[in-house]
Amino acid sequence: MDDKIVNDIVEWIVNYTKTANTKGVVLGMSGGKDSFVCAKLCVNAIGKDNVLGVIMPNGEMKDISDAVESCEFLGIRYVVVPITDAYNDVINSITPVLEKCDKQLNSVSTQNTPPRLRMTTLYAIAGSLGYLVANTSNLSEKMVGYTTKWGDNVGDFAPLINFTKTEVCEIGIKLGLPYNLVYKTPSDGLSGMSDEQKLGFSYDELDSYIRNGIKGENFDKIQRTHNVCAHKRKGIASFEGNLPNMFNE
Repeated sequence: MDDKIVNDIVEWIVNYTKTANTKGVVLGMSGGKDSFVCAKLCVNAIGKDNVLGVIMPNGEMKDISDAVESCEFLGIRYVVVPITDAYNDVINSITPVLEKCDKQLNSVSTQNTPPRLRMTTLYAIAGSLGYLVANTSNLSEKMVGYTTKWGDNVGDFAPLINFTKTEVCEIGIKLGLPYNLVYKTPSDGLSGMSDEQKLGFSYDELDSYIRNGIKGENFDKIQRTHNVCAHKRKGIASFEGNLPNMFNE
């Protein structure tokens, strides 16, 4: 990873936050490499006193110690905001509705609700503090839809969205972050499985295809996953047919 690219990202954050006239940045700290690297870039851009990390466990959070360690290493302020009660309230409220429809709660709802609640929490904090919400997603996740729509795939700015998981690790090392946290096995912190176990292919194979067009043994699965999640890479769908001119009297 070229030093210039890392410096360019930092400068981009400097300029973006100045243009937005923000008082600071808030981001979710999961204990993973993406949030750690993103937070460090923000620290270098606007100073550690202007970055707030939010740790949002839903029940037991196995990576909470890594999330705390990441925040303390960076010297940023951090808070722990459990979302367990909010999650249970949502689930308990919709269960009777589903029963009336002869349906049961499935994994789509149980796994996607926490990321959406976390983003709601970040925006509630950011709105009160006059901060921006930093999105921590990367290109690898975006390409195969390994993200929750209107959850961890949104934010006010996204420093890492055009960099693969491999490149995020390289950026982290360039920034002087601890190897053990940068190269820890990635997981969503919700399902108990690693990212690669859930995806069915490795980030190395995915990133080799993204950057070099190398089609490995799981290329068909990668392509199929990419196609299925196309809707996640677009904004909200809207009708774009013949519309009346709103300025005509």
